[in-house]
Amino acid sequence: MRTKWLQFDNWSIRDKLILHILLISIFPALCLGLLISWATSYTIEEQVNGQTSQLIGNVNKSLDYHASNMQNVSYLISFNPEIGKFFAEGASAFPGEQERYKTLKFLQGFTTLHSEIAGIMVVNHKGEYLSNEMYARTSRNLTEENWYQDAVKAKGIFKLVGHPVKRNVTSHANYKDEEVVSFVRAVLDPETQAVQGVVLIDFKSRLIAEVVRDVRLGKSGYLIVMDDKGDALYAPKNSIVDQLDRERILTDNAGDFAEKVDGKPIQYIYQKSSFTGWTTVGVFPMQDRIQGINEINLYIVSFVFLVSLLGIAASYYLSYSISRPIIQLSSFMHKVENGNMSIRYNGKRRDEIGMLGNSFNQMLAQIKRLLRQVNEEQRLKREAELRSLQAHIQPHFLYNTLDTIQWLARKDGAYEATEVVESLSRLFRIGLSRGKEIIPLADEFEHIRSYLMIQKTRYKDKLNYSIDIEPELMNLFVIKLILQPVVENAIYHGIKERRGPGFISIRATAEEGMVVIRIEDDGNGMTEDKLSLLRTQLDQVGKTDYMQPTPQEKGEEEGGPLKSYGLRNVQERIRLSYGEPYGISIDSQWKSGTVVTIRHPIMHREE
Repeated sequence: MRTKWLQFDNWSIRDKLILHILLISIFPALCLGLLISWATSYTIEEQVNGQTSQLIGNVNKSLDYHASNMQNVSYLISFNPEIGKFFAEGASAFPGEQERYKTLKFLQGFTTLHSEIAGIMVVNHKGEYLSNEMYARTSRNLTEENWYQDAVKAKGIFKLVGHPVKRNVTSHANYKDEEVVSFVRAVLDPETQAVQGVVLIDFKSRLIAEVVRDVRLGKSGYLIVMDDKGDALYAPKNSIVDQLDRERILTDNAGDFAEKVDGKPIQYIYQKSSFTGWTTVGVFPMQDRIQGINEINLYIVSFVFLVSLLGIAASYYLSYSISRPIIQLSSFMHKVENGNMSIRYNGKRRDEIGMLGNSFNQMLAQIKRLLRQVNEEQRLKREAELRSLQAHIQPHFLYNTLDTIQWLARKDGAYEATEVVESLSRLFRIGLSRGKEIIPLADEFEHIRSYLMIQKTRYKDKLNYSIDIEPELMNLFVIKLILQPVVENAIYHGIKERRGPGFISIRATAEEGMVVIRIEDDGNGMTEDKLSLLRTQLDQVGKTDYMQPTPQEKGEEEGGPLKSYGLRNVQERIRLSYGEPYGISIDSQWKSGTVVTIRHPIMHREE
């Protein structure tokens, strides 16, 4: 009996609480004196490191913002038709001075808008260039320059090349090499991927200094900014930039370490920007972080002794007030285990015990709701399966008759009609699928390919499409006929409504453990109101009252229907079979197009 009492797990909650509160009150008073120095030092070190890392992160974000602006400028320049013509034809692209002046004026607009830009030069693949502020020192071909070759190797990716060194380019303002930082980006032919030319942007280094120099770390700390090669882009005067362990800093994306410099311990904290590749290093003496430790120690010790005195008195009261309702809840749970779902906690407390009792009540109510919902979802699933079966199963004699028509058309030489009938026959065969609801993804794509071939015959050059599926997804299984309603909407509400030819892209990939199919069109798109209404309709699928039209739907039906039965049917079958997060999501912009994304679980066999 005594041994059983000594086992802590057998103690009552009240006795455990009394022991815990007493230990928490008295034990710190005895031990904290030994631990206070270490704990305070560690806490302050973590705070200093965290604050420094946050400051460095903010500096990196600011530098990334300016670098991103330069990247956007390079894109805007490369998209300009006159610049594109210059890349392709060189100086002959400007038959008169008016055209050349217009292009130079376009480039001047960027340097006027962005004061941090020292100069912009556009060089084509022949070495010919355009610039307002910069010019070649000699007649040497600019395509032989290191910065040009670096841009070519980057294959269209925006790249920092650092301070210019011995390059054959200078500016009218005669900036020194250390006063500018150069960015480059190669412009590629979208079809052949051949380099058409390079955009060179010189960025004023003073902006980096303006961002960094006002940031202080403690009393005497400071920041240093280095590029991906270890060269300093900014370092204050009298800094220890020449003594930095560059190899160690450039090896990792972030970290911290300490070492002695001239006999004094120095703390280094660094972070590398994933966008620019620049590394910002915080440098400060370690002695700065331990100020105020003695005062904090005094406060902590006084507080602990006060808590110990109050804890002894409070332990008995708290243990009783906490344990009594817990015992009551335990009794309620035993009754629920025996099948009594009507019991409820009726306490008036608002503390954690009261919250636990309210959660107990909500849990029981939720269990009852879930039981009703499961029954309702099963009913809805059976109804959806029946509607799908009734909507898509075609009689055998229909596609047998189509085979006969195909043979007669081929016999009479009507080959285009033969292809249409053959596609329609495949459409019906896959739609039937021997009554199966789950079919291989390859069959689903063959079905939509047949459908698009028929529509292509009707719309000719107005309808263009591409179908792409990753090979490893071919043998996966999906619910059948989930693509045709989406593609049909894209044709009739997107491509058909736009002027000129349209394009539909269908692509299947595996993402985050799901099969993701995106159907994208460049058609008419939807307004924000219609897109919001359609999203609301799709979100209601699977809920007990989702078949009832919303007030917004009723208004749409009076002024112009937005039924989307096909999309809702697909959403219904997927959601009721697999639940969230699977189903349909839609993004659209008016006059720009629509993207419908179908998320389906990965199934390696028919289930």
